Amino acid sequence: MTKIGLLSDTHTFFHPEIPVFFKDVDEIWHAGDIGNLDVVSKLQAFKPLRAVYGNIDGHEIRMQCPEILIFDCEDMKVMMMHIGGYPGHYTPQATNLLKQHNPDLFITGHSHILKVIYDKKHSLLHVNPGAAGKSGWHQLITLIRFTIDRNEIQEMEIRELKRGGMAAY
Repeated sequence: MTKIGLLSDTHTFFHPEIPVFFKDVDEIWHAGDIGNLDVVSKLQAFKPLRAVYGNIDGHEIRMQCPEILIFDCEDMKVMMMHIGGYPGHYTPQATNLLKQHNPDLFITGHSHILKVIYDKKHSLLHVNPGAAGKSGWHQLITLIRFTIDRNEIQEMEIRELKRGGMAAY
């Protein structure tokens, strides 16, 4: 059983709720638009980090984080990229990679719109954690945590936060 904290689009902002909400996770996954190495360092100092770079990320982050990650967690194949679209509207690159790698879980960022959608066509769960930073048009900061137990995703929780730092329950 592996507990995951998932976020995207921090855009240089490390929200003080991140260590609180992710305190019991085993790994943190970041779906791109990290913003700077300070965010990478803070996440790595807190928990093991898997991250991809996004379209706003510069050379320093691109040297540390790949464009696409494909890996196994428990008995699930995971594919993560920043700009991938969503079911029925995947980018051409994402469509080709989905056909080639056949993941069970596909994670994207970029849109700043939280989405958790089962994709029947590709037999996978698509997750976009929304945005965890202050930059962008989104009204709420969103973080996700969940558990992968063998080949099942369980206990998915979403934390919504006001952009000023208070929880938005």
